[in-house]
Amino acid sequence: MVNEEWQHLRATSLQLHQREIDNMVEHFRDPPFVKGLDASSQDLELTRNPQFRRWLTQNTVAHKQAGYRAVYLSLKAPKQAPGDITAEQLDAVADLAERYSFGEARTTHKQNLLLPHVLEANLFDLWKATRKFALDTPNIGTVTDVICCPGLDFCSLANASAIPIALEINQRFAHLESLYDIGDVQIKISGCMNACGHHHVGHIGVLGVDKKGEEWYQLTLGGSADEDARLGQRIGPAFARKDITDAIQRIIETYVELRREGESFLQALDRLGLEPFKQGAYSLLRKSS
Repeated sequence: MVNEEWQHLRATSLQLHQREIDNMVEHFRDPPFVKGLDASSQDLELTRNPQFRRWLTQNTVAHKQAGYRAVYLSLKAPKQAPGDITAEQLDAVADLAERYSFGEARTTHKQNLLLPHVLEANLFDLWKATRKFALDTPNIGTVTDVICCPGLDFCSLANASAIPIALEINQRFAHLESLYDIGDVQIKISGCMNACGHHHVGHIGVLGVDKKGEEWYQLTLGGSADEDARLGQRIGPAFARKDITDAIQRIIETYVELRREGESFLQALDRLGLEPFKQGAYSLLRKSS
């Protein structure tokens, strides 16, 4: 049946008629934005409050409507399982969405939440409100913004833990200034080959495997889920549970040591190849053997 349909379609041109476009547009009407606003700066509050400046830079993005920004609510606070949220926090998100974002909140595939339409004049008040519920961690797009599956803690399919690895990474890179210096390095962790953590398209991908009843982890480098989508390459033998976080740290340190000015992790990897990162990851194992 599928082949018959394909044979029917392949010789025809697929056309999207204007009536279909108009029908879809009706389902995505803009909220009642305040019109005529200029894209304002938060210069006064930025000068007064460096914590707000950090959050504004890291957790908000430009909006197509002048005078508004989209705001990420980070679910990657220290000691918090990636993407986890309490009932109290969820109630708070509902209230914040009603107050600041036309009643709209969205989930993201990176396990955070988004308030898509926030008036710039309300950003400071929103930030203060998020702080009360630990939704303000300014780590969007950083090493600690990890995508992670439930792993052995909650999933019967998993071969290895995932959440504890994410928590260890968060602790290793808790210093925010060094975190921002590292930049956008996307770590994705899956507890089994079902890949619920998208490890295969992580800049650094971590796959949990079972070896005779013990937890081991394979590392891949160079994956991407962006416009240049590609699968990561496995760097070598799996790491024992006790060594995996050290190996990830050494890979990131290798990047910081060898990168050129303004060079992203993927750009450095493409220029240098796997070998220096592989050498860094396995260096600790050679020293201990």
